[in-house]
Amino acid sequence: RLALAALAVDARINIEPLDLADVIRGPVEIPPAPAMQPYRTPMAALLHRAHARVLRDGWCADRLRDEQGARCLIGAIRAEAGSRRDADDACAFLLDIIRDEFDPTAETIASWNARQRDGHMPARILGHAASRADARGI
Repeated sequence: RLALAALAVDARINIEPLDLADVIRGPVEIPPAPAMQPYRTPMAALLHRAHARVLRDGWCADRLRDEQGARCLIGAIRAEAGSRRDADDACAFLLDIIRDEFDPTAETIASWNARQRDGHMPARILGHAASRADARGI
């Protein structure tokens, strides 16, 4: 019986040669996945978006944005904020986090940002500030 069943299956299988042009295609453009938003509070979400922007576009010092599109901390926050007031509130919160948890001598975000050697610490501080804002419910 098994031999007859195998023959019946073989008879049903299409044995035409496979045309690879139907299978192989050029590179497929995959749309970017929507950015994951882990925070529900407005300031935490804003700081998270600024963090993602610095990671994506790069970091710079001594200007809001450089020729390549990299941004300083304030520039990234302003680019992501819905209003100047939201940006100012987020910057004030960020400066408090910098002073309280990283550098008590920081006078301004710009002066602290300018003292950094690369974008590692500025990106880290934005991520940390987003987490702290979420923990505080702001």
